[in-house]
Amino acid sequence: MLDLNGKSILITGGTGSFGKTFTKLILKKFPQVKNLVIFSRDEQKHFQMAMEYSDSNYPIRYMVGDVRDRERLFRAFNGIDIVIHAAAMKHVHIAEFNPMECVKTNILGAENVIDAALHSNVENVVALSTDKAAAPINLYGATKLASDKLFVAANNIKGNRNLKFSVVRYGNVMGSNGSVMPFFLKKRTDGILPITDERMTRFNISLNDGCKMVFDAIANAWGGEIFVPKIPSYKITDVATAIAPECKQEIVGIRPGEKLHEEMITVSDSFNTWDLGEYYAILPQKPPFNLEEYVKKYKAVKVEEGFSYNSNTNDQWETVESLRALVRTHVDANFTI
Repeated sequence: MLDLNGKSILITGGTGSFGKTFTKLILKKFPQVKNLVIFSRDEQKHFQMAMEYSDSNYPIRYMVGDVRDRERLFRAFNGIDIVIHAAAMKHVHIAEFNPMECVKTNILGAENVIDAALHSNVENVVALSTDKAAAPINLYGATKLASDKLFVAANNIKGNRNLKFSVVRYGNVMGSNGSVMPFFLKKRTDGILPITDERMTRFNISLNDGCKMVFDAIANAWGGEIFVPKIPSYKITDVATAIAPECKQEIVGIRPGEKLHEEMITVSDSFNTWDLGEYYAILPQKPPFNLEEYVKKYKAVKVEEGFSYNSNTNDQWETVESLRALVRTHVDANFTI
């Protein structure tokens, strides 16, 4: 059973949507946590977060820094037990037009996190990924795939250190910065909702469930896994209908780098993917642990060859009614139709 009391934890990108929710849950679940370091380059978000969680009332330290800055990370990792790497440049269309900025943050930043962990006493690193890293067609997805590969491979160079690197990969997060639900809620007053393509589908997960996946990875990772949750899909038109049935849905076309449907496990991944019950785990081709023991421990079942996990062929779907309930619960408690 996971117990983070007495542990020192650092969250890169800690002032973002995930970081704030994860911080809230840590303070609630593990009130005796030793230290929580919020590492982010956005000083304004630091200020806003500190208004809610002051460092005088909570074991929190706010540290301004960028994952591109290797020396700053080395200093930040001093005395840290667990690192959650959530910092990323994540907007697909912005990355398409600013490619090297995305590479510097998502790939070089990931390597800096790994180096800092290897040169400190960190025990566990969990990196957040995205469905766009599976068979990527955009630069953002390609950089996150490279990041995933770096974290998985880091287990091969840790030597005798008591250190594990793992990855959590999931789909669109309800209510996160830049996500579609808050966007539609804002646009509904215009009477028109822009729809990229009426066929578009996406995976759907709440911030709380995303955080739960990270807690599970901290507790259960042996090192090298890419954990993938079993979550429902939605149609973009159903989201629009759920939020603003009175609005016209105007097709505007897919933006640069976007897919019609997202994938979290490709057919090629199926050769190394295991069903762990609540979620899947994509393992390295040569795991840095005893595979037979792993399978026995988690009652893992190998997926069929040719298996893929695609938002369009998913067997779990949100409905207009369920989406409305989710908007009220996770995005806007005052939402009404």
